[in-house]
Amino acid sequence: MNAPMFLRTPPIVTTDLTAKQWDAFVADCAAATPFQTRGWSEAVSAAIGHHAHVLAARDAGGTVVGLLPLHHVKSPLFGQALVGSAFAVDGGVLAEDAATASALADAAMMLAVRLGAGTVELRGGALPEAAGWHREEGIYAGFVRDLAADDNAELLAIPRKQRAEVRKALDSGLTVTTGTDVAERRDHYDVYATSVRNLGTPVFPRALFTEVLNRLGPETADILTVRDGGRPVASVLSLYWRGTVMPYWGGGLAEARRSRANELMYFALMRHARERGCARFDFGRSKLGTGPFAYKKNWGFQPQPLTYARWLGPGEAARDTNPNSARYQLLVDLWKRLPLWLANAVGPHIARGLG
Repeated sequence: MNAPMFLRTPPIVTTDLTAKQWDAFVADCAAATPFQTRGWSEAVSAAIGHHAHVLAARDAGGTVVGLLPLHHVKSPLFGQALVGSAFAVDGGVLAEDAATASALADAAMMLAVRLGAGTVELRGGALPEAAGWHREEGIYAGFVRDLAADDNAELLAIPRKQRAEVRKALDSGLTVTTGTDVAERRDHYDVYATSVRNLGTPVFPRALFTEVLNRLGPETADILTVRDGGRPVASVLSLYWRGTVMPYWGGGLAEARRSRANELMYFALMRHARERGCARFDFGRSKLGTGPFAYKKNWGFQPQPLTYARWLGPGEAARDTNPNSARYQLLVDLWKRLPLWLANAVGPHIARGLG
């Protein structure tokens, strides 16, 4: 006679999750990112208006064993989707095992159908294996490496040509400030908005930066700004997560390239992160073959392929939110020529749909 088989009860997925349970699960999950926190989800909803949905998987005893925060992104220009999570480069399913991850992915599909969202986009986490999910590979790469022990070792970790640029920046007389006060927030947004206009991209609403800083708090987010005679010329809003610093929203004015302010900004951030106790530098994602991709390699970072997942409902087409695509090239060229005041007035209304 065969021994009895004990089958694990499939997890139950619900939207019933308290703030305390959400925070506790993320705190205990080694794979969690800042983009799966309640603070990030609430910041996006408060700033942009995208409705947040959180799916929680529970075992037979009611314990939370999986989590998937989503935003319902709607845009007349880019379409709509359930995104985990909006305005994030990571996130997605957090699960203790494959069965739980599959249950959360299935629940996300059903939620998308119920909401009429049409598609689900997951930008990290446990990627679904089920039929209907498409893997998106060969588009983005991430750049992460360990921080060195001190400034001298950090310089030696940078390839020779880029190291020379950083040394010149250190001798340039530019100054660096950090913080989250009103002045830092204002200067960061002004620099960032100018930078993305020059690249032909609509700027995100100011409220998004404000809400992220407020809800994540100074222990998880701050701003570093490079100044020339007190005037801000380059600035970055960074996230700090479990020993890793992530320069997330950064940019520089046109003169930042000539003064090497961008070089100083990232090197100063490495120093600032070490002082905050960080051991890793996550340079973020970039599309293969782009200028940012090459720039990060120049710093000695090796690209690591990123894989995302997308589910499309019957008859649905994938959203095209890539400003570098041929579809938007004419608009990008036009946007670069807009007066800054007009770009800043119109841009946030467009950018909120990128998600």
